[in-house]
Amino acid sequence: MIRTMFTIAAIALGASIAVADQDPVAARRALMKANGDEAKIGVAMMKGETPFDLAKAQKMFATFEDAAQKMPALFPETSKTGGDTAARLEIWQNMDDFRARFDKFAVDAEAAKVSVKDLDSFKAAFNAIGKNDCGGCHEKYRVKKS
Repeated sequence: MIRTMFTIAAIALGASIAVADQDPVAARRALMKANGDEAKIGVAMMKGETPFDLAKAQKMFATFEDAAQKMPALFPETSKTGGDTAARLEIWQNMDDFRARFDKFAVDAEAAKVSVKDLDSFKAAFNAIGKNDCGGCHEKYRVKKS
């Protein structure tokens, strides 16, 4: 029993060190790229360019949920600049709001993962997340690139 607890503690410590050692700007860019790659699949399904696929939709929402849960930890004070960040300084001035947006994003993605059953319910959930969660946060907290 004690060995099991020490093993679990060692694994948790190792995981936290690995996260701390990685470049937070690179890590959040990678998560956002994964979100973007999944969103492209969603857009193609919405436009009818590819057939609706429930498994792909659920994977997309799971990717969104995972990113939303990880993102707040990837904005330490030391990552305000550098690494070609597109983060606005308002993030660190409004960290409670910023974190709340990711909490909402995670909840909305999880709900979509469960509630989406067909193309119509997919379109409604995907549009809402895109507008309210992604768009709202990017509008307020992301530097627009020209």
